[in-house]
Parts: sequence; structure tokens; C-alpha cells
Amino acid sequence: MLTKAIRNYGPHPPKKFSHLMKILIASHTTSSSSTTVDHTELKHFKDLSSSWWDEMGRMKALHSMNKLRIPLVRDGLINVGTVKKEFVGTTKPLQDLQILEVGCGGGILTEPLAKLGSKITGIDVSSELIEQAKQHAAQNLSLTNINYSLESIDDHVKRNAEKYDAVVASEVLEHVTDQKVFLEACVKCLKPKGSIFITTINKTTLSWLGGIVFAEYVLNFVPRGTHDWNKFIAPHITQRVLEDYKCRTRIIHGLCYNFLTNSWSWISDTSINYALHAVKD
Repeated sequence: MLTKAIRNYGPHPPKKFSHLMKILIASHTTSSSSTTVDHTELKHFKDLSSSWWDEMGRMKALHSMNKLRIPLVRDGLINVGTVKKEFVGTTKPLQDLQILEVGCGGGILTEPLAKLGSKITGIDVSSELIEQAKQHAAQNLSLTNINYSLESIDDHVKRNAEKYDAVVASEVLEHVTDQKVFLEACVKCLKPKGSIFITTINKTTLSWLGGIVFAEYVLNFVPRGTHDWNKFIAPHITQRVLEDYKCRTRIIHGLCYNFLTNSWSWISDTSINYALHAVKD
């Protein structure tokens, strides 16, 4: 009932919430620059670095999202024929594949993708998070196929054009200053026929209420300041930008988070969270 009522307001925050929205947006808004890095966002995630690997802590929703993110990447690469036939159905289907995770944070998604056999590079602009990622990976001596690097996608692409079979940008697009520049750099890192996987947040009334008001200010299960509604991006816009860079979208799925059970599920509705898989021509 609540979801239906909220959806009836349309794609923009309703007038009755306008005052609260102005307060929240003002507290989140940052100035843009020529780079994709937002230094206010950087400080926010630096402050969260110590709790990154606590699966029931402040990042628990990100940990539980792996139940959808890992098969999204694995099955997506199988379905487009990137995974070699002899590795399909094995415990390491991503063998011999080069994967880049942009905005890898402390490595929550990087490590599981490495365990599937990929040679994965994780980049992030937070030195604290890269250090967390390195320290955690060092606890598993079998994880020799991960390379972590402290750099932005802007810098990484200069030396790594057309290198990767897949680029993953999960829960990152809504934190960068220039999404078009960011996506262009991601695509440039892909080999022809390479895949880009994105999970992010739609720009709707429902995403504002669910992703910021309730998640950060009412229920407090996401740290305040994590999201800026101005940076949320609709799936059709993400798709259009990728098409401009010669990528064809294969799937767009909605994701739903149940904060009571700390679990995610696939849904057809993309009003709040969505995942996108596109392939470079």
C-alpha cells in the first residue's frame, strides 16, 4: 500500500516533501570538477573504511547484495559467450578472463569474483579502502589473482584501453561527479565484445524516499550522507549514454532490498535499484 501511494506521486519528489528534500539535498550536494572523483564522497567512504568487512555492520546491505551481483556477472558472461565452454559449470568459470572492478572499495565483490577464477583488478580512489582490501585479501593465500590499485578510472584508462573482458561498476555510478565521462572511461577499458555490469539507483520519488529518507534518516541502516539524489540516474539515461559509446544493453533488472531480512531479490520494477548489463560492439 505504501509503495503504491508513493509511486502515484510520479518521477519527482512530491511538493509536500519539498522542504525536507531541500534540506537533504543541500546536505549532500557537492561542487563538480573535471574529474569523476567527488572529494566529499571520498571522505564519507574513508570514514566507513574500518567497518567495511563487518558483514552485519554498516555495510551489510552491500555484503548481502553479492547474492545477486555475483551471478549477474558470472551468468552474464556465460550467456554472451565470453566464458570458455570448458569452464562453464565448473567452480572457476571465469578462468582466463580479465575483469576490472571500478570503485572496488574494500573488495566485497572483488574477492568472490577472484574466487571464480578471474584475473581481477580493483581500483578505488580511497587509500584507506584499498588498504582494507589488500589486508583482507592477504588473509587468503589462494587469492593471488587480485591486483588492487589506488587510482581513478580517468587515470587507469590511459594505460589500460581495451584490456578487459568485463568492467564492473557496482554501487558507484551514483557517487561520481561526471557520469558520462565515467562511463566513457569504463567502456574504453573494455575489449571489443566486452561486457559492462552496473548496479545503481534510479532517479525517482520512490528512490528518494527509500534510498535517502527512510534508509538514511528514518531506519538508519545506511550511514547518513551515503547518497545524493542529484546523482541518481534513470536506467534509460544510463542505457542511452552507453549506446553513445557503442554498447548495446542486454538486460535491465530491478533489485529490491528487504531491510528486515537483509536480503535482496530480483524484481521487474526498477523504481529504486537496478542492474544493467551491456556489451561493447
